[in-house]
Amino acid sequence: MVEKRALVERILAGDQYAFEQLVRDYQKLVSHIVFRMIANPADREDICQEVFMRVYKNLKSFRFDSKLSTWIARIAYNGCLNYLEKKKVPLYDDIIEDDSLTIENQADQAPSPDMNSEDFELSKILNNEIEKLPVRYRTILTLYHLDEMSYDEIGKVTDQPSGTVKSYLFRARKMLKKRLEMRYNREDLWR
Repeated sequence: MVEKRALVERILAGDQYAFEQLVRDYQKLVSHIVFRMIANPADREDICQEVFMRVYKNLKSFRFDSKLSTWIARIAYNGCLNYLEKKKVPLYDDIIEDDSLTIENQADQAPSPDMNSEDFELSKILNNEIEKLPVRYRTILTLYHLDEMSYDEIGKVTDQPSGTVKSYLFRARKMLKKRLEMRYNREDLWR
């Protein structure tokens, strides 16, 4: 927390390199949220940039009442909701068929060379099925499993009680499991 406070102080003092560091530190978190909530690839990069512009503009109001990551995630989440509201996009996206839209491809998280092809294939399958879940479920799954946020932190990001987050996470896992069981043989998934 001390190092984040020092980073914020440097940014507020006008250190542009400190802000670049903040962007590098939280770029993955922001893209996880944006890429899970926004289906249109053309808008994703713009929304990510808007999120960081809002972070910069409002950084002086951040009081360290929560983790910096939670505050930034909340800005990203609200930015996505605002976009969806403006565009009148339904919160439940239609099925996305294009494999290039996976978060791994979009966030430049290519598999390491030593990753075995079966693991990569399973990762692609999981990611594809997560993309087909309703936005609130895939967002909570992403925040919990990829960004390792607690129920309370996700609750602050999504403005929901932690019990609701826990319930949504349970439903998301159940939906994902059902989708996987309907589309794939158990042996294909658990080799």
